Amino acid sequence: MARSQTDRWLQRLPIAVGSLLGVGLFVNRSLTPDISEWQARSDVAGTIACAVLILTGLLWQRVQPKQPDAVELVGNEGFELADDLAAALKIELAWASHLLLTNTVTRSIVLYADGRTLLRRGILGTQSAVTPGPIVQRVLDTQKPVYLVALNVYPGRIEFDYLPENTQGVIVQPLGDRGVLILGANAPRSYTNQDERWIEGIADKLANSLTKG
Repeated sequence: MARSQTDRWLQRLPIAVGSLLGVGLFVNRSLTPDISEWQARSDVAGTIACAVLILTGLLWQRVQPKQPDAVELVGNEGFELADDLAAALKIELAWASHLLLTNTVTRSIVLYADGRTLLRRGILGTQSAVTPGPIVQRVLDTQKPVYLVALNVYPGRIEFDYLPENTQGVIVQPLGDRGVLILGANAPRSYTNQDERWIEGIADKLANSLTKG
């Protein structure tokens, strides 16, 4: 949030500076009874500079879109792994979930495979068990990911009761034919194409490990 506010101030800075300089030039011109040729040229140059600053600020606001507002997800932070997993698989799941939490906008992770929940990490929802609803089942059947960019507008969001109740965006990524990786974000429309490719790569690696282990 602090970074977003700083970015907005930086975008507005050229407009503020240009406006202040413009007012200063106007006041100076109004209070000067005799305008020399040198001062007239300076005023023209100053007016152009003010216009450029204001135009730059306006362009920055158009080129740099406003980032979606993030929320504080409701829930407690935790890390849960199925007890009967092999040690090597536990290490890989811990590594993969850490990467997703630290390198993407993901705030909550659930891994469902072979009919049960193997991992929950990040901000945890109140429901621990995953019951596949229509969206998750479609991913399981088609093995194609689904990205719900703004979860609150989807009627099917009620199936994600194992995520924090105010989760803003969800990616359901298939793990081959073994299960799904479900990722929750705290801001809508926050996953980029690069994030989606990164998540797909990690999911492919996990699917391979699940098959071996």
